[in-house]
Amino acid sequence: MNAFNTRHDAANARQMPVKGRPLAAILIITGGLAALALAMAAATAIGAADIRLSTVWDALFRFDPELSSHHVVRDLRVPRALGSALVGAGLAVAGAMMQGMTRNPLADSGLLGLNAGAGVMLAVCFAFFPQTPYILLMVYAFLGAAIGAGLVFGIGSMARGGMTPVRLTLAGAAVSALLTAVSEGIALMFRVGQDLAFWYAGGAAGITWPQISVLWPWIGVSLIAALLMSRSITLLSLGEEVAAGLGMRTRWVKTAGMLVVLILAGSSMSAVGSIAFIGLMVPHVARFLVGVDYRWIIPCSAVLGSLFMVLADIGARSVNPPYETPAGALISLAGVPFFLWLARRRGR
Repeated sequence: MNAFNTRHDAANARQMPVKGRPLAAILIITGGLAALALAMAAATAIGAADIRLSTVWDALFRFDPELSSHHVVRDLRVPRALGSALVGAGLAVAGAMMQGMTRNPLADSGLLGLNAGAGVMLAVCFAFFPQTPYILLMVYAFLGAAIGAGLVFGIGSMARGGMTPVRLTLAGAAVSALLTAVSEGIALMFRVGQDLAFWYAGGAAGITWPQISVLWPWIGVSLIAALLMSRSITLLSLGEEVAAGLGMRTRWVKTAGMLVVLILAGSSMSAVGSIAFIGLMVPHVARFLVGVDYRWIIPCSAVLGSLFMVLADIGARSVNPPYETPAGALISLAGVPFFLWLARRRGR
């Protein structure tokens, strides 16, 4: 009977197109890119000392090394805006892929142990290898994120009845709490709490051109890989049995998809710290606007995630100038109510 149902579902999946809204998606992508360009221009002008947009234009296209404002724009604010856009796209697409592959609407790199796992490895680096270069910090963040995700998925699947969205979320909360406690213990014992606190607060203040040069190839290639996998993720979102009935090698697709998620989330966290909820909120907004076809959800999530992160970074500088509020805290103010609303809605 189960085999018959699987074949029946697979036949329906072949005959019935996945609902999508291509026109809405194209409008969101084009309009979002235009809004992103304006937001990045504002991000280069707004800060502890506001700079006129005409000065920003001159700094970019008629650079004068004698003017300090030109150095501020080129050396500090432009890489910060670019880094925010890259990180927002990476975290949003990572969340969209996780939600599609696990069929868990609550999936997000911050909620499933990736952030906490990366934090433990960075605490070890700060304590024992303080001179570690940025590229190796990124590698260690990947490794920590993989360990955190492995623990969450392992614990979530050990319960009777297999892995469910609720069990996965509870396992993520438990593992994240444990790994966070370990990293804080290392920070207290070896007095690296300030470095780790800056990372846990989350923000784009420390992004510079050397980091951008390392960050953009990883995120760029991973975003392209996510787009190439989008059709497979759409099929997985219909159910693993349906995808297998259509001839997909689900284990290979999940392994490749998880690798892409780890690269996107790990590289993003190594640049801006522990920022949660972008990967939770943005894919749901994109899905609401363009339907359930991941061929449109993924590019729309990338654009909307970039825009959201750049706006959050602007807000971090504008709430209490000249001091800076952690962008991660501002995002959590929106993310926590969204998470509670989504959990209650799914519980119904």
